Amino acid sequence: MAEDLRTAVASQTKRLNSSREVVERLEENGHQNKRLKRDADEEDAEDQNKKSPKRKIVLLMAYSGKGYHGMQRNVGSSQFKTIEDDLVSALVQSGCIPEDHGEDMKKMSFQRCARTDKGVSAAGQIVSLKVRLIDDILEKINNHLPSHIRILGLKRVTGGFNSKNKCDARTYSYMLPTFAFAHKDHDVQEEVYRLDRETLEKVNKLLACYKGTHNFHNFTSQKGPRDPSAKRYIMEMYCGEPFVRENVEFAVIKVKGQSFMMHQIRKMIGLVIAIVKGYAAESVIERSWGEEKVDVPKAPGLGLVLERVHFEKYNRRFGNDGLHEPLEWTEEEEKIAVFKEQYIYPTIINTEREEKSMANWLNTLSIHDFNSSAVGMQANNKNSKNSSDLEGSDGCDDDSD
Repeated sequence: MAEDLRTAVASQTKRLNSSREVVERLEENGHQNKRLKRDADEEDAEDQNKKSPKRKIVLLMAYSGKGYHGMQRNVGSSQFKTIEDDLVSALVQSGCIPEDHGEDMKKMSFQRCARTDKGVSAAGQIVSLKVRLIDDILEKINNHLPSHIRILGLKRVTGGFNSKNKCDARTYSYMLPTFAFAHKDHDVQEEVYRLDRETLEKVNKLLACYKGTHNFHNFTSQKGPRDPSAKRYIMEMYCGEPFVRENVEFAVIKVKGQSFMMHQIRKMIGLVIAIVKGYAAESVIERSWGEEKVDVPKAPGLGLVLERVHFEKYNRRFGNDGLHEPLEWTEEEEKIAVFKEQYIYPTIINTEREEKSMANWLNTLSIHDFNSSAVGMQANNKNSKNSSDLEGSDGCDDDSD
């Protein structure tokens, strides 16, 4: 009897073990099937990307530059993060470009229209490159970008298109608190100051002096008065109506030119501020275009924004050829405006309130000697470097790549 019971128990245990083995095999097969399906899906997606045609396109970009060391990528350098680092990473992850194109950007014929520098933002940057035209391409790229960098538009362009070389003009804006224009002899409370009509008219009269072709060698570095590339053509420059944000009054200066040199816009604005505040005579502007070296102060970089870039010649030739679209972004204007309100303007306003970059820079104007020669300028430049160069921004540079 006991022997029969032991035999029955052993038989039942064997059946249970056998059933467990069957279940485990089924589960293992199920996991394998899932892995195989996932691998197959990934391979299908990769095959689809490879089958997607490569085409030359332009991307309309908007970004807040705070915390970045400019637009241009420095391949091999992880110490200083740039906008293009995040962009290239998103292009690779979304399947638009192979990974090796991210390491060697020439392979995708990449070119940015304007090289914005440290801390500078953009509402209408354009980059040209060859990509795989995958489905839902903008959505997929944006899914791999931080919220303060957005791709707002895409257009097909000609095979030989280069966004930098084909650009006719660039428009920048510069947002600043209006107390920057208060005369140096007036005791001004920053949150109380409001720009009067007479001062605004004087600002615009001075800004208009820059229109036309002039020798801007005093408004950049490492260019002599006889360097032909120091001559630049400015189409328009003006200051808009002031507005109040966070109890502080601000205004936006806009400037459109064919191209700009390093620090040129910031120095153009810096000199106008120095004149309006009573530190320099109006005649300094005209004198700065001569061969003499003039001490021109450089305004903070915080408020500088690349607003838009212009391709008028390209549009006339290819915009209505039936194959390509004109490089105009009317349909994207609303998205651009929303991005500026959400990311660019709040960054400028909050950083100004916290770091007081404009207020601190204004305190350095008194050390500039606007009648000095090249020899007398060296000490002033050293003294003012701490207050203007270390603010986290270095202006714009369209043509030094």
